[in-house]
Amino acid sequence: MDVTKGARLATIIECMPEKSAEPSITDEDAVLVARTRGGEAAAFEDLVVKYSPRLYGMIYHMTSNKEDTHDLLQEVFSKAYRSLPKFKGRSSFYTWIYAIATNMTFNFLKKRKRRATWSLDHLDSGIQNDEAMIDLTHASNPRRQSDVNELQKKLNEAMQALSEDHRVVVTMYDIQGIPHAEISRILKVSEGTIRSRLFYAHKQLQGHLAEFIGE
Repeated sequence: MDVTKGARLATIIECMPEKSAEPSITDEDAVLVARTRGGEAAAFEDLVVKYSPRLYGMIYHMTSNKEDTHDLLQEVFSKAYRSLPKFKGRSSFYTWIYAIATNMTFNFLKKRKRRATWSLDHLDSGIQNDEAMIDLTHASNPRRQSDVNELQKKLNEAMQALSEDHRVVVTMYDIQGIPHAEISRILKVSEGTIRSRLFYAHKQLQGHLAEFIGE
């Protein structure tokens, strides 16, 4: 990919709204897990509060539908709670529950594909109308301020046009800032595969957004 075009594409992708901060992964999680196993429901609630923002962000960028995201997030934490006895602690709780969330989201998207009536019209408009994204896009591309709404719409459509495997790595790496190694552990594929998927995803996004990043 051309370096200049790649930089412009990265700037556009970074404009996708991501409100949550990176959680602090500490031994506190292991303590909360142990307390939950001991019957303290409040301990699991602390884990829910801690990791909901990041998981919500990933699921929403994959589905672009708030109702589906809320439903999936509840199902993710419900499954995690039921599966805690199987959690061996070989990975961090964050990696473990993120893997649950991505697998459940992939399964949901496969089912949604089978619905003949589904189309981009069902996507939420929140991404296009997010004030933070509008401000960032104006700053990164002032000559196209009048076309910001179109850019945001195209970006969302371009993301949805990616395969689930490619969209999730763009969401995790470019939008949420998760390192390659952590994504590799979450998705259970090699770092080389992660880098390859990012490369091809960026090429596809570059094609969809060519008019905004220059020919």
